[in-house]
Amino acid sequence: MEGENSPNKRIELLYFIAFLFTGISVFAVSFITGADIDKILRNTIASLIMAACVIFMVADACKRGKSGFLFDNSKKKSRFFIAYFISIALACLFSFIPSVFWPYMSLFVILSLLSNCEIGMICGTCLAMISVMLEQGGDYSELFMYVIAGAIAIALFRNLKEDTSIALPIFICLMIQAVLLTAFYLLFQNRRISPGMLIMPVFNLLINLMILLIFLNMFGVYVIRKTNDMYIEINDTEFHLLVSLKEKNKDEYFRAIHTAYLAERLAFALSLNTRAVKTCSYYHRIGTVENKTGWEQLEHYYTDNNFPDEAIELLHEYTDPAYKKTKSAEALLVLMSETVVATIMHLLKQNKNAKIDYEKLIDAIFENKEKKGELKVYEVTFKDYETMRKLLKKEKLYYDFLH
Repeated sequence: MEGENSPNKRIELLYFIAFLFTGISVFAVSFITGADIDKILRNTIASLIMAACVIFMVADACKRGKSGFLFDNSKKKSRFFIAYFISIALACLFSFIPSVFWPYMSLFVILSLLSNCEIGMICGTCLAMISVMLEQGGDYSELFMYVIAGAIAIALFRNLKEDTSIALPIFICLMIQAVLLTAFYLLFQNRRISPGMLIMPVFNLLINLMILLIFLNMFGVYVIRKTNDMYIEINDTEFHLLVSLKEKNKDEYFRAIHTAYLAERLAFALSLNTRAVKTCSYYHRIGTVENKTGWEQLEHYYTDNNFPDEAIELLHEYTDPAYKKTKSAEALLVLMSETVVATIMHLLKQNKNAKIDYEKLIDAIFENKEKKGELKVYEVTFKDYETMRKLLKKEKLYYDFLH
C-alpha cells in the first residue's frame, strides 16, 4: 500500500511547494521593490489564486491519466514543475526589465509541451500577469503581445512529431510576435514608426528564436525520438522477448512474425499507427507458452521493457475484452491479420500440400466475424473494413511462404 500511495504523496507535495513558492516569490519581489502594503497583498493573493488555478488544471489532467497529458508527460510530471519553478523566477525577474524583452512566447510553448495545451495556456497567461503586476507602471496592454502570441505558438507546436519540420512554425511565431510588438507601440503607446523602435523587438525575436531552437532540439532528442528508439528496439526480431518466444515455441513466434507483417501493411495503407500495430502483433501472445493470457499476467512484460504508452494501450485493448466497449481500428486489423495467419497455418499443419483458395478463405473469415457480431465493437468505417479485406486478398504470394 505504501508503494501505491507514494506517487500521490509526491505529486501532492509538488502542488504544495508550487503554491508556496509562487506566493513567496511574488511577496519577496513586491517587498524588495518597495511596494505599499496594499499592492503587496494584492500581488501575493492574486499570485496564489493563479497558482491554485494552475495546480487545479494539473490535478485534473492527472485524473485523466495518460490522455490528460501530451507525449509521456503523465509519467514525467516533475519536468513540468521544474519548468514552472524556473518560469516563476523568470516572471519575477522580468518585472525589472522592459516588457518588450520578455520571451513569453517561448515559455508558452515550453510549458505546454511539458504538460498539455490547456495547462500551458493558463500557466503562461498567469506568469505574464505576474510580471505585469510586479512591474513599475505595468499595464494590461503588455498582455496583448504575449498571450496572443503564446496561444498561436501553442497551436502551431501542439502536434509536434519526430518528422515535423519546425522551421515554418518558428518563422510564423516570430512574424506574429513581431507584428504584435509593433502593434503594441502603435496602438497602446501611440508611437510613430522609426528605425530605433525596431531594435528592441528584434532582440526579443532573437531571444525567442534561441530559446525555441535549444528547447525543441532537446525535446526532440530526449522525448520524441526516445519513443521512436524504443520502437526500433522492441520491434527488432532479435529483441530478447521475441528470441525467448522463438526458443520456446516456434509456431507462436512465426504466427507473431506473419501477423505483424500483414497488420503493418494494412496500418500503413489506412494511415493508422503502424509502429503500435506491429508491436501489438508481436507481443499480444508473448505469455501463451507459459499459459499467461490475461492482461494482469501480461502487463509486466510491457512495463518492465519500457514499451511506449500508445503500444501498451493497444495491447491492453486487444488482450482485455472488458477494457473498452469501443475498440480501435488498429485492434481490428491486428485481429483480422492474426485470424488469417492462424487459419492458414492450421490448414497447412493438417495437410502440408493443401491447395488453399485464399480469396474464398478470407471472405469466409470476414463473413464468420460478421455473423458472430464480433465486428460491432470496432470503430471502423465500411470503407476501411472493405479495404482490409481487399488488401489481405492481395497478399497471395506472401501466404505461399507459410507453406
